[in-house]
Amino acid sequence: MSDLRKIRRALISVSDKKGVTEFAAKLAGFGVELVSTGGTAKAIKEAGIEVKEVSELTGFPEMMDGRVKTLHPRVHGALLAVRDKDDHVSAMEEHGIVPIDMVVINLYPFEKTIEREGVSVPEAVEQIDIGGPAMIRSASKNWRDVAVVTDSRLYPDLITELEKNDGSLSIETRQRLAALAFTRTSHYDLAISSYLADQLGNDDLDYLEPFNPFGNLAFIEIDEMEAFEDHEGAVADESGDEEEGMPDGFGLVFSKSADLRYGENPHQRAAIYSENGGGGIANAEQLQGKEMSFNNYVDAEAAWRLVRDFEHRAVAIIKHTNPSGVGLGATNIEAYKRALETDPVSAFGGIVAANREIDGETAEEISKIFTEVVIAPSFSGDALEAFSKKKNVRVLRIEEGEPEAYEYKQISGGFLVQDQDLLTVKANDLKVVSKRQPTDDEVAAMLFAWTVCKHVKSNAIVFANNGQTVGVGAGQMNRVDSVRIAAMRAERTDLKIEGSVLASDAFFPFRDNVDEAAKIGIKAIIQPGGSMRDEESIAAADEHGIAMVFTGYRHFKH
Repeated sequence: MSDLRKIRRALISVSDKKGVTEFAAKLAGFGVELVSTGGTAKAIKEAGIEVKEVSELTGFPEMMDGRVKTLHPRVHGALLAVRDKDDHVSAMEEHGIVPIDMVVINLYPFEKTIEREGVSVPEAVEQIDIGGPAMIRSASKNWRDVAVVTDSRLYPDLITELEKNDGSLSIETRQRLAALAFTRTSHYDLAISSYLADQLGNDDLDYLEPFNPFGNLAFIEIDEMEAFEDHEGAVADESGDEEEGMPDGFGLVFSKSADLRYGENPHQRAAIYSENGGGGIANAEQLQGKEMSFNNYVDAEAAWRLVRDFEHRAVAIIKHTNPSGVGLGATNIEAYKRALETDPVSAFGGIVAANREIDGETAEEISKIFTEVVIAPSFSGDALEAFSKKKNVRVLRIEEGEPEAYEYKQISGGFLVQDQDLLTVKANDLKVVSKRQPTDDEVAAMLFAWTVCKHVKSNAIVFANNGQTVGVGAGQMNRVDSVRIAAMRAERTDLKIEGSVLASDAFFPFRDNVDEAAKIGIKAIIQPGGSMRDEESIAAADEHGIAMVFTGYRHFKH
């Protein structure tokens, strides 16, 4: 390490106080003078550590409900002054400014606040930190002289380096801390701007109306339609219908959670990045097992998205992002056994996801075959004890918030952005196009198969009964092959194909799909419709006595 700088004075002001008193004690042990604000100062004092209130430093009390406390030259001058510039040093001496060598800050919990159900705009606004980001930016700009610490997870490594260097930090460490700090403030600002933009048109926005610079401004959509966009973002298309326009731009700011051993293949580097305070697989808590791999994360995401789509108790087994089996049940073990029955061969080395707490009995059953990852909202004590006997199985507890509005796919030179596919279909949405009406059991089975089919790579075919997949055909270049593969998989088990239903993620281009389905005893088909040859497929269904319904929507998954 090179260019070590001694830490003589540190300003600590944190919202998340996890580990802060221990860190403050270590700093004090190196002879660092501590300055702090409000609740942080109180916590440090109660731990028996000497600390000076920031008001003693500035000569001004905290005011305006804490909105103004660190916005002062004796704080920002102490952070921004370049130590080896004579005029900066002279200015500090003239105005009684003493340098601050470290800032320890984490920001008001704005992201967590807006996740709460029913939070109002005024409540959210009060959690917009001003002094914190200002100090972070001042300290980060002057990283050659000042260390800025924005995450409690950094404390242990910093303590280790301080102990090694007698209370000093290297210039490399200070530069790394500054980069992390600017990433944090970028993410924070993006969360605020996204939230405020979402509130436009919301009744809660009355609070902000005096400050709204947009008024009733209209934007022109420049294309062949020459349509106009109103203040709520609705665009009239050629048919006169209105649809929400996509954002003009977006920013993605994530923090690295961990380096991974490698990517999809050993020659590729990889890491996992996540949103601070976010939910989903990227922020799931790993309760046990080997470290997650790149492919584990990809498959875990596919598994969780599938079971999340069911209101009923569901278990899915995933291999290479496709379901090898899905089951519903009154209990977890019933749902798991139904999923396993679909394709017990492919389940080996798979990913298991459940949308309810996993109990001990189900954990014991899952543990009977090699499983890479198990995902659920929670696990009973008996379940964790059962999994502990399989040291390598990765157990993830997931907290899921609202699904993201958009999903992104990288292409060379840019990104494709689309709405998340959150569409659900109910029984009364179905259009019966065959002569034979489906039974209630067939409708329930078709809706189940349709939900699973949404999560199968195109061209996708799913055979199912009510609450259990029977065969899955995924990712084929033509739909007839997908039908045949689903049949082949079903024939390898003891499950009864005859009388099952079939779901197709897109329309049938030819009647041969229906003819193939009839050969193996399919009794009902759910598909989007919309082909130029729909009448041929309907006629084939009528010839074979198959009930057929259209959804009017497709579920391509590439």
